Amino acid sequence: MSEQQFHSDTIPVCDYEGSDYRARFWGDQGRTYEDLAERIAIRHLLPPTGGRLLEIGTGFGRLVDLYQGYGQILLLDYSVSMLREAQERLGRDAKYTYVAADLYHMPLADALVDAACMVRVMHHVANVSGALRQIHRVIRPGGIYLLEFASKLHLKSILRYAVRRQNWNPFVEAPVEFVELNFDFHPRWMRDRLCGSGFAIERVRTVSRFRIPLLKRLVPARVLAALDGALQRVGGLWQLTPSVFVLARRKGESPPVPALPHGLLPAEQLFRCPSCVARQWEVSQTALQCRSCGARWPIEDGIYNFKAAL
Repeated sequence: MSEQQFHSDTIPVCDYEGSDYRARFWGDQGRTYEDLAERIAIRHLLPPTGGRLLEIGTGFGRLVDLYQGYGQILLLDYSVSMLREAQERLGRDAKYTYVAADLYHMPLADALVDAACMVRVMHHVANVSGALRQIHRVIRPGGIYLLEFASKLHLKSILRYAVRRQNWNPFVEAPVEFVELNFDFHPRWMRDRLCGSGFAIERVRTVSRFRIPLLKRLVPARVLAALDGALQRVGGLWQLTPSVFVLARRKGESPPVPALPHGLLPAEQLFRCPSCVARQWEVSQTALQCRSCGARWPIEDGIYNFKAAL
């Protein structure tokens, strides 16, 4: 399925609403190595401090401890139940803003954030170009975008294709949808989409090269992660791992970053209406109402819900 087939209002969205993702995927499922390896990549790529950061696809908040050097942290996910889990883990500190929204229609103001992070999300994105347009819009000129994507061009897929245990060709650049709304991408294809969307790639790290069940059983996770971390820096030379991290920067002259009033921006300055893109709000404890089109968006126990208007 090609991304060009979708109209912007009919793009399928992967919804983890009500999912037991945390227990089923991360719990005691033997993925400590992957978690540690990804954290090493983020620490090497993401500037440790900054003004305002957006995490896209925050899930239950697994990686939020890595963003604590930022003054304001926006946590966006399509699933309200996932955001509720994140809220229970992280608390209701004023620096966190929990937002339930569609990636293709993000309710955020233009040039709002200094940094955006998106880990283990792109593999669910059916229209990459449409998503990147929205991400580019909300990052200020000169701001950074840290992206992780699942690569189709890794050693296991190459070997499986060579012995005919896999019917799709890892060398073909087009994305492969191996399960509904689960995509692997060729690194060159993703690079072209990033550059074509107004980003300049600065650094690449290749991650999870030891994602082999037998190896993970025999070698302690921290040892594997340390080895992985030592080899991640070769990502600029060759990219044959199942996970690739890219640090990109939004092109354009970087203006001075304004100081955050009291460290935070209020809702009426953070959001724009998904229905009419206006930024004129009437704010109450239970809803944001757009003064331009009249649409009302619920605030549900600290979560701004833009999935459907009231």
